[in-house]
Formats: sequence, C-alpha cells, structure tokens
Amino acid sequence: MEQKTKYTKEGFAKLQEEYEYLKNVRRQEVKEQLKVARSFGDLSENSEYDEARDQQAKVEARIAELEYLIKNAEVVDTDVIKNVVALGTSVVLKYADGKEVTYHIVGSNEVDPINKKISDQSPIGRAVVGNKKGATVVIETPNGEKEAKILNFFKTK
Repeated sequence: MEQKTKYTKEGFAKLQEEYEYLKNVRRQEVKEQLKVARSFGDLSENSEYDEARDQQAKVEARIAELEYLIKNAEVVDTDVIKNVVALGTSVVLKYADGKEVTYHIVGSNEVDPINKKISDQSPIGRAVVGNKKGATVVIETPNGEKEAKILNFFKTK
C-alpha cells in the first residue's frame, strides 16, 4: 500500500493549482513551441526544437509527479485542532537561550524554511506535535538535544 503524505488544505490546494496550470495551460504552450520549432525545418540541427522537447519532457514529468502526489495525499482537517500542536498550527517556542521563534507546522511536501514552514516529521515538528501550551519539549538535533518551551500555538491562517 502506498504511504499517504499529509497536507494542509492550503498546501493541497497549491498542489492542485500547479497540476491544473501545467495540464491545461503550460502543456498547450509547449505544444505550440514545438509546432513553431518544427516549422524551422531540419530537426537534427534545430536548437529551438530541442529546447521545446526538453520543456515538454519536464512538464510531462512534473504532471506525472503531481498526479502521484495528489493520488497519495491525505488532507488534514485543521479546523478540528483544539488543544494541542498539530499539522496546520503555528507554534511559538522559547529556547533556553531566550530566543523566541514561531514555526508553522506543515506536511513534508510543503516545507519552506525561509518562511519558517517546517514538517511535522522534522525534529522540531516531532517534538512539538501533540503537546500543549506551556510544555517543555526536547528537540533532537545533530548537535545534541535542545530544550524549548511552547509559549503559544494557534491555527495557521
């Protein structure tokens, strides 16, 4: 059985949006590029044709990947989040050094470290998911364990 990948509603919507765009818009654009490139004549020395074929291969590969991801997606209902940190919540942690950081807990395919979106399967995600406000958690890092206190959490908007 295929393993399901968890997504927030927003993350799954982005996946579907990209799929629809590639399938209905980008695929047609590439098809048109191929048609134009073919009109230039000899395909053996036609760089425009080669480039269009490369683009077509990339688009088709991504469409296939998105179909697989969508088929094996599990959308987590973040509306039922009540009293513990879960997928679809943002959590405010205070580390031992006094530093406070807010992380957004998302599915593994929605990770965006620059925007502090971390996976529920990451070391921080695993440490905080299922815990309540005020809990002290131990985060396993490559440099050893770190403690942090959950100051607050809320449903990610």
